[in-house]
Amino acid sequence: MTIPICKDETAFKMLVQKAASHGQLVVLHFEADWAKECKQMNEVLEELAKEYTHTIFLRVEAEEVEKVTLHYEIESVPSFVLLKEQKVLTKVEGADAAKLSSAVKHYATSHIAPTIQPDKTENINEKLKKLINARPCMLFMKGNPSEPKCGFSRQVIQILQEQEVKFGSFDILSDNEVRQGLKTYSDWPTYPQFYVNGELLGGLDIIKELIENGEFKDMLPKPEDLNKRLETLTKQHKLMIFMKGNREAPKCKFSRALMEIMQPLNLDFQTFDILQDEEVRQGLKTFSNWPTFPQIYVNGEFVGGLDIIKELKENDELESTLNPSS
Repeated sequence: MTIPICKDETAFKMLVQKAASHGQLVVLHFEADWAKECKQMNEVLEELAKEYTHTIFLRVEAEEVEKVTLHYEIESVPSFVLLKEQKVLTKVEGADAAKLSSAVKHYATSHIAPTIQPDKTENINEKLKKLINARPCMLFMKGNPSEPKCGFSRQVIQILQEQEVKFGSFDILSDNEVRQGLKTYSDWPTYPQFYVNGELLGGLDIIKELIENGEFKDMLPKPEDLNKRLETLTKQHKLMIFMKGNREAPKCKFSRALMEIMQPLNLDFQTFDILQDEEVRQGLKTFSNWPTFPQIYVNGEFVGGLDIIKELKENDELESTLNPSS
């Protein structure tokens, strides 16, 4: 079965509205014709379409229908958004066929309020470790920082913001396996739960007590720790490129354009996928005083982004800049 492709915002809205009126699940594939992973995932979609005949599958040209892409906050391709009644149920980023298939199966066959289907193949403790260590400071709460779903979570968010703490969060209402498993893992029966460097600090009462005693700030990761890490990363290789995706599979048009420039130069360089590390992604913007990606470093010194590279190429200065010893 061939999956239709949308390149027009009006047609997209009509299709989604029609599906909503019939209560149908809609699976959107945000793709780009230059990304080989998108072509591979279209084959997966075709197989899913044969099995789930009442589900609407649609390919969306991410770079041609920009308003739609921005609306769903798509940052890389391939990305998948599952909708029902025009509401986002879940997102799947990257060429993860197993995760996409599991999500489609769950939402296409579920008749109850949607929840994120736990990954049964992954050991729950390993899953919890990954979540806890996703950021130096992690808050497990009901809801999210923009929309806390209980009074205790709302209070913690207010306190952390007042204390100017940078933290990640996880909505335990979205995954019952995490919600129940974390109680045993941390030996702490209630939420919210606040972790620092992978260790449980406590809940709302503990945080309040630590603040009253003047001990809270001392337990947080020091800001310079991130700068030290970024400095190490930028010097990890003589020529470092921080981008969306990697040299074999760039995940935005700017990163792809840079790789096309780099390829004929035959230079030895290393890439870092900023989509895999939100702390690095946000921290580098301040570290380099440069708000966008890709970012290029030579011997730990920031050179610039794509526009600077293009300018250096036009002036025949690119190779000597990126390989000063040549």
